[in-house]
Amino acid sequence: MIKPLGDRVVLKVKEIDNKTRSGIIVPSNEVSNQATVVAVGPGRVFENGQGSPLEVAEGDQVIFTKFVGTQIEYNGESYLIVHEGDIIAVL
Repeated sequence: MIKPLGDRVVLKVKEIDNKTRSGIIVPSNEVSNQATVVAVGPGRVFENGQGSPLEVAEGDQVIFTKFVGTQIEYNGESYLIVHEGDIIAVL
């Protein structure tokens, strides 16, 4: 599995359902900003050597800022690696 460093978090972004209730598929270029936390780094380390653990944990459902992070493929799955500061809320 991917082990993020520092204050980074690995996310599995949720797919946007572009099908209406009646079954019509609507083309969309919109990117979801909701995801599940898959892995978290050890946290931030400040200049004085003190550490700060992350506020999110594996399994949390989160909302993150759009158009951030690094998208990667691992074992055929797509993931997004972001800094914890790019996560704006836990659902």
